[in-house]
Amino acid sequence: MRPVLREIIQIVLLAVVVFFVLHFLVQNFRIEGSSMEPNLHTSQYVLVNKTAYWFGRDPSRGDIIVFHAPDQPRADRIKRVIGLPGETIEVKRDGTVYIDGDQLDEPYLESADPGNKIGIWTLPPDHYFVMGDNRLSSFDSRSVSDPVGIPRKNIIGKAWLVIWPVGNWGCAPNRSPVPLEAAS
Repeated sequence: MRPVLREIIQIVLLAVVVFFVLHFLVQNFRIEGSSMEPNLHTSQYVLVNKTAYWFGRDPSRGDIIVFHAPDQPRADRIKRVIGLPGETIEVKRDGTVYIDGDQLDEPYLESADPGNKIGIWTLPPDHYFVMGDNRLSSFDSRSVSDPVGIPRKNIIGKAWLVIWPVGNWGCAPNRSPVPLEAAS
């Protein structure tokens, strides 16, 4: 085989492999809006690891996930996992979050002010309660009541790397798992 033809075949094979990796294993996602500030900002791009929850692995509390919005199937959203299937989540007036009666430690928040989105929710099986880090500016599980939470099947993957702008390049600010403190 001639060297030029061999190089062309190698380039085509490499392009197929790169396409496979980019299409099936990772996805880029552009942050729109301020709901994840101060940790993720508008116009940042993150790579989403689509394999993070394969082979029986489930999202953990504190993971930042990208998912298909249940109310808008063509729209993808990015939020932090707060509650796991079967748990009861309570958001109080001061912004404190309780999981099954235990206070959630959320060191990634600048302000816990929940605005008017307070209440108690119990998650059905295979549903996750998600919230934005900027609670005042987040349309999240507190805003959608039926069913409560994000169905497992809607989860695309876990935010992995911030890739744009270059000055912000690095691991996505997942805090997993977030410890619970006994309620007093």
